Amino acid sequence: MDRKDLRTPQGEIARILVEFLEVAITSVIFLKGIYPNGAFERRRYMNVVVHKARHPQLNEYIHTAVVALLPFINKVEGANLEFSLRSFLIKLPVSEPLTKVLPRNCRWEIMAYFRSLPEASTSKDAEMWIPTDTKQWQQPPTIIPIKSMSSEPLGLQLYLEHPSLSEPKNEEK
Repeated sequence: MDRKDLRTPQGEIARILVEFLEVAITSVIFLKGIYPNGAFERRRYMNVVVHKARHPQLNEYIHTAVVALLPFINKVEGANLEFSLRSFLIKLPVSEPLTKVLPRNCRWEIMAYFRSLPEASTSKDAEMWIPTDTKQWQQPPTIIPIKSMSSEPLGLQLYLEHPSLSEPKNEEK
């Protein structure tokens, strides 16, 4: 999607979604304490206090991953989308007590689930996303729902996944 596409109503919706996902992912990383608090600075987005990573490589990684989602989300339409997305940002900090403490040196990844992948030839950005093995864990994960919304054709759910309690731990020797 080039700059002129971002000026259309459709492009504006895609831009809002990309910005929102960048802010939401950064917020989760901050709230989970993956990096020290000093690695983030407070900002306002959609009239909500959020955190932005100070490290340019972290910002670039998140931005690149989210922009690569444009082929998947560029058909989204909807009124009041910004209002609906704002509620997700408000819900994130209050959901922190539902999360588990992360181990030191934990890893994280950005995952997106779609009903179908765009054709590889439609976008270079789409090539960044690769289908994943749906059997991430040997046992079904524990899922904690946080927030959901529907603004056709977009349905968005925010939830936490943790390995099930019966999942064996991978211990490094």
